[in-house]
Amino acid sequence: MLTGREIVAAAGRLAEAERTRKQIRMLSLDHPGLDMTGAYAIQKAWMDLKLTQGRKVRGHKIGLTSKAMQSALNIDMPDSGVLLDDMFFQDASDIPTDRFIATRIEAELAFVLKSRLAGPDCTLFDVINATEYVTPALEILDTRILRVDPQTKVTRTVFDTIADNAANAGIVLGGRPFRPMDADMRWIGAIVFKNAQVEETGLAAGVLNHPALGIAWLANRLAEHGGALEAGQTVLAGSFIRPIEARKGDTFHADYGPWGTVSCHFA
Repeated sequence: MLTGREIVAAAGRLAEAERTRKQIRMLSLDHPGLDMTGAYAIQKAWMDLKLTQGRKVRGHKIGLTSKAMQSALNIDMPDSGVLLDDMFFQDASDIPTDRFIATRIEAELAFVLKSRLAGPDCTLFDVINATEYVTPALEILDTRILRVDPQTKVTRTVFDTIADNAANAGIVLGGRPFRPMDADMRWIGAIVFKNAQVEETGLAAGVLNHPALGIAWLANRLAEHGGALEAGQTVLAGSFIRPIEARKGDTFHADYGPWGTVSCHFA
């Protein structure tokens, strides 16, 4: 178990990596005993540091929702991170590439809540009742921690990713907002173009069979620590495509069919 001093020091290293745009060595190598509790403690310490600097919590993100990704990392549950006010970009925005280190893009659905959503027994139906609207979104991923250690060739663990705010860096909202009962969300799909070429396609059913189930999972997880999802917050439900590398000059366009489009350009 990490000490309080070690947690604060790890959070400081992540903050410095983000500021300097220089990735750090895996925390799991420096702390072999790092577990999920410690990883979320580091994430919270880093987010608390950002809050003292004037940032505001605008929501949450859920990751690792597909069975394929969970199997690859030998886990059986998603992970989550925090969305802050400076992470939100408008549809068709120019994304400042120089602000990030190693960006990737994922296609998701974003839930905007109209009422508080709390566990411990939150269900899919509770999520639907608490949701004002759902809208297409692109998540911008970044990593402040090396994916592969150059010396040992060991790959990053899920605990590194959790500590790194679940690799979140930004969110682009777009498309046509809809009420949660207006569609069978399992069948909402996206065709994702990179520089006018189809790069990925997917269905929202890839997110735990229904994206609202991820929101319920998060509300129940937060309840274990006395937290909840608050009215007005935006929650990214999880990607239903693989992450796509994004470099300076790349343009992304996600077509959600009748639910509209969302796009961004890495300037």
